[in-house]
Amino acid sequence: MKFGMILAMAALTAGFAFGLDTPLKRADIRIRDPFVLAENGVYYLYAATGNPWQTTKAEPNVGVMVYRSENLEDWAKPERVCTIPPDWLIAAVWAPEVHKYNGKYYLFATMNYTTEPKVNSMLEGWHPQPMLRRGTCVFVSDSPMGPFKKMKDGSHTPSEWLALDGTLWVEKGVPYMVFCHEWLQLRDGTIDVMELKPDLSDAVTKPEKLFPASSAPDHRTDPKAGLVTDGPFVYRSPKSGKLFMIWSTFANRGGYNVQLAESTSGSVKGPWKQRGAIYAGDSGHGMIFKRFDGQLMLSLHGPNASPKERAHFIPLEDTGDGLKVKP
Repeated sequence: MKFGMILAMAALTAGFAFGLDTPLKRADIRIRDPFVLAENGVYYLYAATGNPWQTTKAEPNVGVMVYRSENLEDWAKPERVCTIPPDWLIAAVWAPEVHKYNGKYYLFATMNYTTEPKVNSMLEGWHPQPMLRRGTCVFVSDSPMGPFKKMKDGSHTPSEWLALDGTLWVEKGVPYMVFCHEWLQLRDGTIDVMELKPDLSDAVTKPEKLFPASSAPDHRTDPKAGLVTDGPFVYRSPKSGKLFMIWSTFANRGGYNVQLAESTSGSVKGPWKQRGAIYAGDSGHGMIFKRFDGQLMLSLHGPNASPKERAHFIPLEDTGDGLKVKP
């Protein structure tokens, strides 16, 4: 009985340490691109600080914060884990995600710069020409709670590209960044990959194109519309060993959605075969994690580009031959 009371008190103390005496509900948190790291009984939900959706002005408090939970529904108030120095002249941070690799924690985040050099866009009539840069930077920490420190000046992605949504993939001990070369520069956006140094401090190869947005079965066909690639996340099935990628785009029907692709070689280099949408309904930018009871989960935001944007955690089934949302 005494041992049980000790455990109960320990759990209560942990809750107060999280700030869970006054928790936030999942429905209270407006968030885009929700990335979850599940470790040691704690779910870490990473989010950009309160940036405006689109801006070209440097913001004074740009960075990344984290919410913590033990059940995916009740969340502690956010704590800052990364602050971007004002002299970086960053307007906004997008799509932060944290990966554990070789005993350290690595933050991948897209930086929207306010400084030269500008990048030429091919979409005349859509956006002012040329456009300000954006690219994925990598930071490192000894803890999932940070503080995360930059690994190099500038982004890992090419400085002359509009690039975003970098994610980590490790294959046969070799780390890679998979990311998006944005539709704003290409019109038909692409998913690309490049090898990273063993400590993730920089890229060691030039990007290789994996596939374009137009490879999606129901991609936009309006010649005036941009073909979007967003939010790649790579997953290998323990059932079959097959390699899958989820990524997001806009379709002719169903709006923003999550697509599934399969590498026919089993390698991140592909070639990649598109399998179609696994989740639609104006929701996307997904990632995959495992709940502590072993259930595979899809995390995404929806509805897209709306004040009602929230994180949604959806049970996912790995059939070995593919991924599908559980009914």
